[in-house]
Amino acid sequence: MTERSDQNVQSHDHLRWGLYRLYVDGLLYFGNVTAAFRALRSKTLEELTTFFKQKRFDTLAISERGPALKLEDIPRDERYLIQESVCKTFGQIPEDAEEARNLLLDALKKQTGPVTFRGLLEGVAKDPSNKEQLLLSYDDVLDATLSNENELNRRFDDQFDRFQRARTKATRNTALYLSMVNDLDVYVATSMRSRQNFRDMADNCEKIFGDARLRDFHLRYFDPTMSAARGHEDKGLIECLMVKCAKVLIYTEGEKESYGKDAEAAMALSLGKPVIFYCDRGAKTNFYRDVHPLSRLIDFRSGVAVGAIVSDDLDEVTELVRRIFRNEMEYEFRHHETRKGYLKLYEKLTDSVVRLQTDDELLTTTFWNNYHNRQQRVYPTLAAGKEAERLYE
Repeated sequence: MTERSDQNVQSHDHLRWGLYRLYVDGLLYFGNVTAAFRALRSKTLEELTTFFKQKRFDTLAISERGPALKLEDIPRDERYLIQESVCKTFGQIPEDAEEARNLLLDALKKQTGPVTFRGLLEGVAKDPSNKEQLLLSYDDVLDATLSNENELNRRFDDQFDRFQRARTKATRNTALYLSMVNDLDVYVATSMRSRQNFRDMADNCEKIFGDARLRDFHLRYFDPTMSAARGHEDKGLIECLMVKCAKVLIYTEGEKESYGKDAEAAMALSLGKPVIFYCDRGAKTNFYRDVHPLSRLIDFRSGVAVGAIVSDDLDEVTELVRRIFRNEMEYEFRHHETRKGYLKLYEKLTDSVVRLQTDDELLTTTFWNNYHNRQQRVYPTLAAGKEAERLYE
């Protein structure tokens, strides 16, 4: 009985293709080519098929879900009003808003003539951060001239009404996001401190997810310009949950560094998720690709070294999302210039390092021996902690 020809090596190119697949898949899913060979060599064709099928997105199932839940629409130019610092200005209850109003009225009484809202706020601000918060909160009326208390009250009421409408819709949107969080496809991480930041972020989300290349997926994505929480602690819990549930994270650079979005990117990389860093300032692209401390982390479940995909082109970001959900990502592995056993796996479109394997034998042996074989310490849960307290009373 002869062997099936499709199970034999047909040519030199066929052999090279097989070895190339072993190296690429080994770096992607095992972090080490030798470990991949040992794990895969004894599997049957059916077992191999099952293994790699589990690594792919079910593109058909994603597309057949139909449209996502429709969010409450917030006018793009009013989305800045859901920023956390604006919420601090106007507060959560009517009494808080009255406190903000009285602060302005007291300042107006000290004026000897007409003054703009901007001038009044600059006099009220206690420090630079407080000034930034107040100026953002009243951005729509900054150049309005105030001559008397009636004018101030009217301007304040108009701005507060805008805030209330935007925040009410944003909190409803958060409830909708939570209702579909288990089906979330993409989480967008960013930091927005100005009105223009909100405009730019809204534009970016529309350009990425409104692109014809992604339309058929009906992607569920988190738009940070459309969501608010009742408090910053709740906001943190919600965002951590979304990062955990999302299949892909897009990290967008802001004007200033932000611990929040950095932490979200780190969480996603540590979960082994595809992370795309978008930086629209070319001068910093190389920093994010080669220097930023979060550009390469470890998947805590597998120990695989995971790198972010970095781009300064929004069209590339859209194409990357398409390739990810179509299972059409393209990679190329390269040897180190002087260390032939040191391998890096590059994403072809952006030339970003997404996986690496060191040739340091001591490091390799120590890392893998301790990562997978070290006996795990058992930490008590809260319930166990309560039980311990009872026992030791």
